[in-house]
Amino acid sequence: MTAVSRAEYCVVACAEVWRGAGEILAAPMGVIPSLGARLARLAFAPELLLTDGEALLVGADGTVEGWLPYRRHLDLVTGGRRHVMMGASQLDRYGNQNISCIGDWARPRRQLLGVRGAPVNTLNNRTSYWVPRHSRRVFVERVDMVCGVGHDRAGGARYHHLDRVVTDLAVLDFATPDRSLRLAALHPGVTVAEVRAATGFPLAVPDEVPCTREPTAHELELIRTVLDPPGAREREVARWWRPR
Repeated sequence: MTAVSRAEYCVVACAEVWRGAGEILAAPMGVIPSLGARLARLAFAPELLLTDGEALLVGADGTVEGWLPYRRHLDLVTGGRRHVMMGASQLDRYGNQNISCIGDWARPRRQLLGVRGAPVNTLNNRTSYWVPRHSRRVFVERVDMVCGVGHDRAGGARYHHLDRVVTDLAVLDFATPDRSLRLAALHPGVTVAEVRAATGFPLAVPDEVPCTREPTAHELELIRTVLDPPGAREREVARWWRPR
């Protein structure tokens, strides 16, 4: 079996977001988060609910398992029964996320997706992030516009819970006294110095940083032959990452 790729480590790191989640709705956004959610369902989180993105509950292979009407979807969205994994154009140390614009919002230098559902997602659900290119352009001291709500702005919202940030370099979490970002794991071949250099603010780093866990042989088989035979995962990471 060929060596585990960086993209496959990222898929496994995303899957771990839903370990032990129970019967909740997984809402992944992007190729690798979607593969992670489906892998979790098949490998260790059988109660996880997956959707087709519209009105159906589906299995990891797309088989229809149930109906998810819009009213029921809103119940899940606003009641803490969902774990969403979004992207981030900018992210600060407390988890404030920007996907709307770069520059002054009144006259932005670049228009992005818009705020969309980020405030509701972060205030009403457990939320994680996927960043395919870990860089200072993403990890900034201050976001240009707050879309997803960070720990310093949540105001004790009942269901606000920022869980993890998975990037092409590492896994970050918020397990610090002030709920700021901390380096939780390094993907194999990445150093602490590289992560610090690619982060635009001081990052909490424990004395010992573990490596992202390797996929099991069964998980690799699922990723390569069941979930993503065409290899879309490699394109999502490889377009940014180059061997060091």
